[in-house]
Amino acid sequence: MTKSKKLEFRPNEYVVYPAHGVGQIISIEEQEVAGFKLELFVITFEKDKMTLRVPTNKAVEVGMRSLSSPDVIEQAMKTLKGKAKVKRAMWSRRAQEYEQKINSGDLISIAEVVRDLHRADDQREQSYSERQLYEAALERLTREVAAVAGNDEVQAARKVDEVLTSRAA
Repeated sequence: MTKSKKLEFRPNEYVVYPAHGVGQIISIEEQEVAGFKLELFVITFEKDKMTLRVPTNKAVEVGMRSLSSPDVIEQAMKTLKGKAKVKRAMWSRRAQEYEQKINSGDLISIAEVVRDLHRADDQREQSYSERQLYEAALERLTREVAAVAGNDEVQAARKVDEVLTSRAA
């Protein structure tokens, strides 16, 4: 992998790590692991009180990416407005697909999960596992919307909720 490719991320920059969502690179450090010197991105996920170290030469390979552009955010909002596409497969199979979409780190896929699992007040109650997946997807979506817009998660959650409720009306 070329030097220019691995150094596209810088300290204090917000990035998306597929399995954990939006985090901030706090530093780039060198550590010795099993006799090898490794250069690592140190990423902190403030909300989860978690720190992750990712080898700089593996960052792109594991799916780490910069925040989405405002255009992608707009596309995600359009996805939320769409009609829910619920397959007639067994729940365990659908749950697995939703989990994969959430952990893909792709904002549009995450928006699809939020759209498909969103329930209006007049609809039937969600099962526990359905609610867990919905909340995980919603949290990932709102964190990235907030980070891109540069505002807090409460405002981002309001924006996402407005889009979802306007769809139902």
